[in-house]
Amino acid sequence: MEIISGTSDDLQEHLEPTDGDLHGVYLPLPHRIFWGVIFLAPYTPGLLAAGILESLAIVGLCCSCTMLTAISMSAIATNGVVPAGGSYYMISRSLGPEFGGAVGLCFYLGTTFAGSMYILGTIEILLTYIVPKAAIFVAERKEDEVDALLNNMRVYGTCCLALMAVVVFVGVKYVNKLALVFLACVILSILAIYAGVIKTIFEPPDFPVCMLGNRTLQNHNFDKCLKTEIIDNVTVTTKLWKLFCEGSELNATCNEYFANNNVTLVQGIPGLTSGVISENMWSEYGPLSMLVENKKLPSLGGSDPAKDIYMPYVVNDITTFFTLLVGIYFPSVTGIMAGSNRSGDLRDAQKSIPIGTILAIATTSVIYITCVVLFGACIEGVLLRDKFGDSVKGNLVIGTLSWPSPWVIVIGSFFSCCGAGLQSLTGAPRLLQAIARDGIVPFLQVFGHGKANGEPTWALLLTAAICEIGILIASLDSVAPILSMFFLMCYLFVNLACAVQTLLRTPNWRPRFKYYHWALSFLGMSLCLALMFISSWYYAIVAMAIATCIYKYIEYRGAEKEWGDGIRGLSLNAARYALIRLEEAPPHTKNWRPQLLVLLNLDSDQGVKHPRLLSFTTQLKAGKGLTIVGNVLEGTYLTKETESKRAEQNIKASMSAERTKGFCHVVVSSNLRDGFSHLIQSAGLGGMKHNTVLMAWPGTWRQSNDPQSWRNFIETVRETTAAHQALLVAKNVDSFPTNQDRLGEGTIDVWWVVHDGGMLMLLPFLLRQHKVWRKCKMRIFTVAQMDDNSIQMKKDLQMFLYHLRLDAEVEVVEMHDNDISAFTYEKTLMMEQRTQMLKQMQLSRTEREREIQSITDESRSSIRRKNQGAAQSTNLSRQSSSVEDTQEDEAQLIHDRNTASHATINDKADTGPERVHMTWTKDKLFTERNRNRECNATVAVRDLFNMKPEWESL
Repeated sequence: MEIISGTSDDLQEHLEPTDGDLHGVYLPLPHRIFWGVIFLAPYTPGLLAAGILESLAIVGLCCSCTMLTAISMSAIATNGVVPAGGSYYMISRSLGPEFGGAVGLCFYLGTTFAGSMYILGTIEILLTYIVPKAAIFVAERKEDEVDALLNNMRVYGTCCLALMAVVVFVGVKYVNKLALVFLACVILSILAIYAGVIKTIFEPPDFPVCMLGNRTLQNHNFDKCLKTEIIDNVTVTTKLWKLFCEGSELNATCNEYFANNNVTLVQGIPGLTSGVISENMWSEYGPLSMLVENKKLPSLGGSDPAKDIYMPYVVNDITTFFTLLVGIYFPSVTGIMAGSNRSGDLRDAQKSIPIGTILAIATTSVIYITCVVLFGACIEGVLLRDKFGDSVKGNLVIGTLSWPSPWVIVIGSFFSCCGAGLQSLTGAPRLLQAIARDGIVPFLQVFGHGKANGEPTWALLLTAAICEIGILIASLDSVAPILSMFFLMCYLFVNLACAVQTLLRTPNWRPRFKYYHWALSFLGMSLCLALMFISSWYYAIVAMAIATCIYKYIEYRGAEKEWGDGIRGLSLNAARYALIRLEEAPPHTKNWRPQLLVLLNLDSDQGVKHPRLLSFTTQLKAGKGLTIVGNVLEGTYLTKETESKRAEQNIKASMSAERTKGFCHVVVSSNLRDGFSHLIQSAGLGGMKHNTVLMAWPGTWRQSNDPQSWRNFIETVRETTAAHQALLVAKNVDSFPTNQDRLGEGTIDVWWVVHDGGMLMLLPFLLRQHKVWRKCKMRIFTVAQMDDNSIQMKKDLQMFLYHLRLDAEVEVVEMHDNDISAFTYEKTLMMEQRTQMLKQMQLSRTEREREIQSITDESRSSIRRKNQGAAQSTNLSRQSSSVEDTQEDEAQLIHDRNTASHATINDKADTGPERVHMTWTKDKLFTERNRNRECNATVAVRDLFNMKPEWESL
């Protein structure tokens, strides 16, 4: 089992480390691992039920997993100092506090449940082999024996747990002093087993097993394996006869199978030279209550075997199959991190941990493999499948095999389990204390406190309570898979940590242990994951669910820790790869969404002037796509560096308050105009650049004596247009709803006067995805002249929205010709005609700009003649009335330049223009151009709604 070192790190900090490779690392590992040889192997049906070959496969899988994990652990441990916490420290500092906390707590649970399993093993040895008469619960019927044993283990296990907890609380140093004594018992037990195996070559022990036909008999209630015997020349029946017959008379009615088959004695331990190895080579799995049989012995048919399970036969106490045996067997090979947990006591941890750990695992692996082969070569198969030794009066099989006495194995097993349980209760609280002191799980911080000398008192109480849960489960076969899941998850993340650090090649990844490779780490990680699902897929899912819940909790509520973990480096590499991929091809129209650059204004105290603009951004984006919040400070960076940092902090705080997910970018420039221009040009990186600029309407530009305030706004509009980006201007933004508001009713009105490629249609759709606007309806208003067919126009627009899969009400507003802006007319209806004209003229850039300027002057003169005085603008870009002729000229110039920037110019007045519809496909454009139809505004507006979308782009 993986047990945290029993040495108290807090009490030993002031001492000089004195342990070397042998005492510090090599010996503690066999102490945790060898107990499986002398306890798990004899007491589980894993050896011969799986057969020698499949048992070797089980041992090979488990030992390969631990060896690969040890290699990864050695690389991590030699990349720096590993203080208290062991595997938790390695994972948390390599993969971050979330992974470290999740896996560390699971590892803590595994260590705690390991303590319960050790205690259950101690009680089972005590009641089965040392003091069988101490059982409180005694089964009256055979079928109740298992339940009686489990109840006895619950009672005695609870008492043993309380005693061990008291010992750990008051005398941890005595536990540490007894560690070498316990280890000596384990080593003596292993040597006794090898000595006994060698002895079987010359003198096999007399260890008979009574067989009826080919069925194994329990011999608790009879002494002689005979049906009858002759005493004083008189044939009399034996106790065995009375178990199968209705009376002791020779003519009594007996069980049919008993009457048809003879009883024979088979040597349970025939020895190495007996050739039994060939019979034990293959697996013999079976269901619960299946009779344990020797197929080579003759057997005559009798009653149904299913009806004979209540006769004194040896049966399987559990259903056996390969994956179950893997889960039961794996805890016997854990414990590989015992050396790393003692790093504070080592003279040279970076040398001792790799050498000691790998040598210890190699030694124990060789012992496990040889034990599998030797047990299969020495012991009869039916005896190996007899879990509790019922066929040999409950005697310990491995104890009988060992030399010089079976009590060597019994005492060794008892002290091994008892010592391992004590060290579990010593190490697990310290692991919990290390997690609590890191502060990554807030509600566990109370367990970071303890006595004045650093002993984790509160953590010990919690550990004892969790350990009691495992004892109440009582069944060793049920506890073992739980342990396997938690330890395998821990080993999985150790391998993952090594692989991530190796692949990232971070500058600080310089382990002194050089015999590692990322492929070995991935292989170890894959083995751990496979073993988890092989052992028990439902336990694996439960363990992963527990770890996921802990991870998400630490991510949501845990303390922020920056330990230079590899996950951040992995994120940087993934981001770089994604940005390079985005640069390879332009975005498709299907994937288009507004990627916002939000231009914020700050007040004199560096506070956000319009926080509702961030609220609107959150509602519009809903956490999707790119959001860059920018601001410009006027001055030089050398003098404004402090203000820039403070402004960035204030903007990030406002973004957090408004739940705006994005990036902050503060620019210091000599003037605001250049600063906004720099932001529009350079914000973003690679393919992650904005395509839409969002800003607030300059509300006080009329009252401002400085014309620069509205000139900056105008220049920003020009810069956005020149960059071919969309522009969103939020007017009266302080009246917009907050993220906490819920608009239960209302409408989002869209005045679709200027065709903008669908931007106006997309905005309300995105807003309605947010819970603030979800219940609002969408209305589309369009303008028609008095003599238009408004009904048909409404139907056409409804069909157009249907193709766009937008749910909206359509309203057609009829207006007189004089009320429709000339700019709106030519912007809406003449856009593509101008574009085609410029392309056909094949002008150079200078000639094209000159042509655009001449048409701009002509358009401005025409509008002055039609609209004398102050004209109210109906366009979104002309939302304020013109006060002075210069301001009117300036605003009109903006619109005309916007038109020119989109390469849209008017045909000359003396030429009959070829009217072209606004279409979305090139083929339809040429089709419409070739159709000679009378040019009038009425037909043009009506044909606006005859557009059909390009289906593959929808």
